[in-house]
Amino acid sequence: MSGTIHVEVVTPHRRVLEVEADEVVLPGEEGYLGVRPGHTPLLTSLAIGEFCYVQGGTRHYAAVRGGFAEVLPDRVSVLTEAAEMSSEIDVSRAEDSHTRAEKILREVRDTRDEKFQKADARRRRALVRISIARK
Repeated sequence: MSGTIHVEVVTPHRRVLEVEADEVVLPGEEGYLGVRPGHTPLLTSLAIGEFCYVQGGTRHYAAVRGGFAEVLPDRVSVLTEAAEMSSEIDVSRAEDSHTRAEKILREVRDTRDEKFQKADARRRRALVRISIARK
């Protein structure tokens, strides 16, 4: 068995990433999931969060917006609504999005309100993007 795992990250609009990696960390719905070559096959849903892969001891990050991951012993395929590598993230835009979302959350307050839920998701996405861009 090879010492690397083939990694693909795809959105409806583009292939974000295709690399060989030593390890992958996925933002699963129930928490983060580490994957190395030879991992047991599984299909899992993904949350908004940090996607990370390690290549030659260097960590590379991307923000993902939910989706699914298929894990096989020699590959990880991620299908997500949106993904951005850390180098693609505009921190100023992410900070503006966070500010707008926080304003809506303060105004609406009812957690059952659809407007609140959308703003909360926008806030979480913005925080992940800001965190990743600063790594």
